[in-house]
Amino acid sequence: MTDLGRLKKVELRDIWKTEDRDFTPWLAGEDNMTILSDALGMDLEVEAQEQKVGPFRADILCKDTHDSSWVLIENQLERTDHTHLGQLLTYAAGLEAVTIVWIASRFTDEHRAALDWLNDHTDDKLRFFGLEVELWKIGESMAAPKFNIVSKPNEWTRSISRASSRIESEAVTEYKQMKLEYWTKFKEALHGHHNLRPRKPFPQHWYDFSIGRSGMHLTTTINSRDNQLTTEVYLNDENAKAFFHLLLPHRESIEAELGFKLNWDELPERKACRIFRLKKNVDVTDRKTWSESRQWQIKNLEALYDAFHPYLMKLNPDDWTNEMDL
Repeated sequence: MTDLGRLKKVELRDIWKTEDRDFTPWLAGEDNMTILSDALGMDLEVEAQEQKVGPFRADILCKDTHDSSWVLIENQLERTDHTHLGQLLTYAAGLEAVTIVWIASRFTDEHRAALDWLNDHTDDKLRFFGLEVELWKIGESMAAPKFNIVSKPNEWTRSISRASSRIESEAVTEYKQMKLEYWTKFKEALHGHHNLRPRKPFPQHWYDFSIGRSGMHLTTTINSRDNQLTTEVYLNDENAKAFFHLLLPHRESIEAELGFKLNWDELPERKACRIFRLKKNVDVTDRKTWSESRQWQIKNLEALYDAFHPYLMKLNPDDWTNEMDL
């Protein structure tokens, strides 16, 4: 008979003595923020801790790197209380569009109901999540955190339903169906590739991934008209041009690490910039080529992540001026 361990719940205060000096700095760590990101279905990047909002200071201010929207996190190591609820409302009043995440050891029924009411009576610019945090261990193992969502926006569920309905209600052409099938199999092939966190596939020509910072992401595309694939770093916010030019001096060392050349396209007529690798003569409509195409895309996406991530995390748009390129 196989012996199995038993889960044992750990008191939060046994690991984190205080919220501000222990829990908040722990949660703001990159690996730990990933655990919270997975629970929420977002890609969160920490912008600041103890950020002033009105008369209060929010514990952690983040951005969702997928759409650059603000995410504000408030922590409690005890059960929820009216004081923190009041702070959340102050944050909501001070920010025009924001997702507010309230984390506590336990949510009272009235505070869960309050978040549900807020989600029902505010527009899509404001979203409220309530999460309970727990710690568990098996035998003498290290304690492991677990986040349980107790309240979430109705829109969070509706948006998924709308996307699904839109796809179903569209005149789904054979080519669109092929793209959906391609990315569905692509998502399945991502298992075990920890830098590439899969998203829900849609019948479109691209599939993108967070690279850990807002305003930029990894993208891979299929193109049946030109019979080609791409993998790329895509810069797409107001700092795109600055980031692109700050990366250019590192082009030689980046390409040496990759072992292949890249196309560096500033896209002068657009806000965005892209740095990509191209694979030609690929018939993406031929399902027999899909396995080979996926392998090429995933291998290149992993290589781009490893090569660019250290540089992207250090970029400061204020370090670039137009005169630097003269």
